[in-house]
Amino acid sequence: MKIPRIAYAAYGFALAVIVLDQLSKAWVVGPLNLPEVRHIPVWEPVFALTWVRNFGVSFGLFGDGSARWLLTLFSIGVSAVLAVWATRTNRRLLISALGLVMGGALGNVIDRIRFGYVVDFLDFSGLGFPWVFNIADAAINIGVALLILDALLSERAAKRDAAGENRAG
Repeated sequence: MKIPRIAYAAYGFALAVIVLDQLSKAWVVGPLNLPEVRHIPVWEPVFALTWVRNFGVSFGLFGDGSARWLLTLFSIGVSAVLAVWATRTNRRLLISALGLVMGGALGNVIDRIRFGYVVDFLDFSGLGFPWVFNIADAAINIGVALLILDALLSERAAKRDAAGENRAG
């Protein structure tokens, strides 16, 4: 099967997310030594770097660690489905969304395989957001928002096209 050229954009987005995610985690675990320091105020009271081992999924769901390999396999499966989906679309917004979600899911898979948990460190609790997250999580959430936006825009375009055909017919 020949992979359409636009699908490579999704794979490029995914790779960029994985690289940024893993580099940021390497920085907080390595030179910054956040696991030992635990908390570094950056822009008080809005933003801090806070060390969290997330054994679950987004927002700590399934956080007892018992689902590590199930979550890993699920994330790999979802990423594979999204990778195939990217070969079957030509919508740029959808391609961007698929790449962000794939990259975020695989970035967190790498952590689960390496550490047994996901490294979280971005803390915006000063804004009333109580969860600590990472770049992969942010990419997944932005990607899902773009998926919803793409669906809404596609639905609107389909309705507009149908209305135009009814007037023309």
